Amino acid sequence: MATDDVVTVDRGPRQVARSAVVDADAAELFDQLADPRRHGDLDGSGTVLGAVSSPDRLGLGDKFTVSMRMYGFPYRITSRVTAFEEGRLIEWRHPFGHRWRWEFEPEAATGGTAAPEAGAGTASPRTRVTEVFDYSSAGLAKMLELTGFPAKNGEGITSTLSMLQSRYR
Repeated sequence: MATDDVVTVDRGPRQVARSAVVDADAAELFDQLADPRRHGDLDGSGTVLGAVSSPDRLGLGDKFTVSMRMYGFPYRITSRVTAFEEGRLIEWRHPFGHRWRWEFEPEAATGGTAAPEAGAGTASPRTRVTEVFDYSSAGLAKMLELTGFPAKNGEGITSTLSMLQSRYR
């Protein structure tokens, strides 16, 4: 899977962020992430299996539980939505204090052809998607670093964004 279009974003210490432009509408992409039952479909790391308990659509303060698998071991994790802006931003906090944040920023549309009778062209929507693993507030931040989680999560984020780009090409 090509990762040339996924770029590293500097968000400061103890934050791992990657960004990519996806040829899809921001609202459509946001809707997928706002449904925890779809998280397994979006995850490129292979650790998220599916929602165990969640609302149909996330909102600020909501809790949701997902089934996970890491290093061959299954487990469940319950997170709480800590930031939410419809169509633009969603973030949740893991019980150990780290946060996962997704940002959706519409980009200028490209392509399309002019329709003489309408006097306008059609263009493909594009969205800059940024995913952030923020462990700056995690109680076990040093342990996460010693065990290589920031680098591993960076690889997972890159894979997720690459997969998302491929889905909409």
